[in-house]
Amino acid sequence: MRAAVVGGAAYHVGKTRAQSQQREADQNSQIEDLQQQQYAQQQPPQQAAPAAGGGSLTDELERLKGLLDSGVLTQAEFDAAKQRVIQGG
Repeated sequence: MRAAVVGGAAYHVGKTRAQSQQREADQNSQIEDLQQQQYAQQQPPQQAAPAAGGGSLTDELERLKGLLDSGVLTQAEFDAAKQRVIQGG
């Protein structure tokens, strides 16, 4: 009888823990979705590349760094944009 009670309690704890983990995963997914929606709304319109002689490489890299520091760009987006600027395209 005691083994049945212990086993039943362990089953209940395991089931409760699994449900709690699922709720947390669902909440994390919802938060991630909301963050992506907010990020998409904050995206500035794409700006045309500066005209020839319109800005130096340093100016463009500083502008990108400012966007990274302000949270507009992620590190991955900054790195990709930096490569495009350096490669001239």
